[in-house]
Amino acid sequence: MYVIGALLIYLAICKDFEPALLLPMGFGAILVNLPASGVLDQTLEGIGKTNGIIEWLFHVGIEASEALPILLFIGIGAMIDFGPLLSNPKMFLFGAAAQFGIFFAICVATLLGFSLNDAASIGIIGAADGPTSILVSQILKSKYIGAIAVAAYSYMALVPIIQPAAIKLVTTKKERMIRMPYNPKSISKTTRILFPIIVTFIAGLVAPQSVSLVGFLMFGNLLRECNVLKSLSETAQNELANLITLLLGITISFSMRAEAFVNISTLLIMCIGLIAFIFDTIGGVLFAKLLNLFSKQKINPMIGAAGISAFPMSARVVQKMSLKEDPTNHLLMHAIGANVSGQIGSVVAGGIVLKLVSDLIH
Repeated sequence: MYVIGALLIYLAICKDFEPALLLPMGFGAILVNLPASGVLDQTLEGIGKTNGIIEWLFHVGIEASEALPILLFIGIGAMIDFGPLLSNPKMFLFGAAAQFGIFFAICVATLLGFSLNDAASIGIIGAADGPTSILVSQILKSKYIGAIAVAAYSYMALVPIIQPAAIKLVTTKKERMIRMPYNPKSISKTTRILFPIIVTFIAGLVAPQSVSLVGFLMFGNLLRECNVLKSLSETAQNELANLITLLLGITISFSMRAEAFVNISTLLIMCIGLIAFIFDTIGGVLFAKLLNLFSKQKINPMIGAAGISAFPMSARVVQKMSLKEDPTNHLLMHAIGANVSGQIGSVVAGGIVLKLVSDLIH
């Protein structure tokens, strides 16, 4: 675990892979595995039971209330501009299609012998959304929350490496060169304000378990769009998001104790998570190709890959790939629309998984 912790720190500092999370996770992995570590609860002779700060943070901030991952969604929502999505509502479809890998991975994990709770938690890695992965795995009481968190954030960081290979696997050069004119519509302030409220209502009816995720995401966006709480919006985007990210990273390291982390299941989880991520990308691309069979105005299939939740990295990958094929073909705004749709799609998918699993168990 010391080696794993050092590796996460190396990836954060030297490779710039999600440093805000991998750095505290890596350092925390070292802290919780030191002999008789003071960051964990222990009983001392002559003193009695003492509380360790990381174990306390885990019980209060994740286990008892899932507070840390949920609060992070306020900051994420405040960062997102849904304008490109509202200008082209068709992009909503890709936020749904690019969640295919989640359900495929759940089936794979189940076939490999994981319990339904653990399989569902592992599948959520495909959402490319770290807080959602942590929240779902905690609610479902998965014993692999540490491995799931590491996999989720690691693959988010590896979007620029994984996605181009997956996209090229199922597209031709001609398809990657399809041009899509961008004619943005003017989105009224009323529409921008009503959008997060309406989405919360719809998500609550479709997947009630997603309300905490979608609701806090949309609350953060409402702070951004109302234009009367600019200081709060800026605080949510910066101080709040940074503080929660820092605490979440070091708190989740409680699940990275050697006895819970170092086993063959962790390796399987990393592999299944990669499969989920790849099939999310492929699912979005193939859905775009399916739409092209019935559409007069063709969609560049790469847009479908941006339907995952890794915002804005996935949209940038699509833009770079399009410019590589044709330096005059700019797809960024279309990709951004699909990418912010993926933010909504991932949390709704998490809610649907929670509902389905709870129904099957009970």
